[in-house]
Amino acid sequence: MSDPFKSLVSTLESRFSGISAKSLSGIPSELGLITSNGLKLDSFKHEIPDFLVAEWMAELELPAFSLVGTMIAPVDETGNPTGGGAPSQRTRFDFDETKIGEVRLNWSAGIKPGDRVLAVPVNGGKDAVIVCKVVSSGG
Repeated sequence: MSDPFKSLVSTLESRFSGISAKSLSGIPSELGLITSNGLKLDSFKHEIPDFLVAEWMAELELPAFSLVGTMIAPVDETGNPTGGGAPSQRTRFDFDETKIGEVRLNWSAGIKPGDRVLAVPVNGGKDAVIVCKVVSSGG
């Protein structure tokens, strides 16, 4: 290939690469790693110290269920026994089906350095929103 032709091919490749990157910007999600200083996206060499976290609200539906345990009474507001209460005999507690509206899923409080997360770049790549923690299906 002649040098001018190589230059033309190289220019076209870089232009097509830029066009396709621009057409997809903001759409793809990226895997990242929570570090002690912020978020490190797999495709970006710098850590992002100030990232955003999606907040999830849900309605919790609990089926009817039973638990077996003991009771101690009286207790203080933190559940610690007061007045020398002794545990009861083992007792079954039955709960009816119930719905609890507007439960905030605060999983963001549980993310810690070393966790893998799924993030969406926003604001032209200036910010990233973590949408969930990513775990292995193998355990």
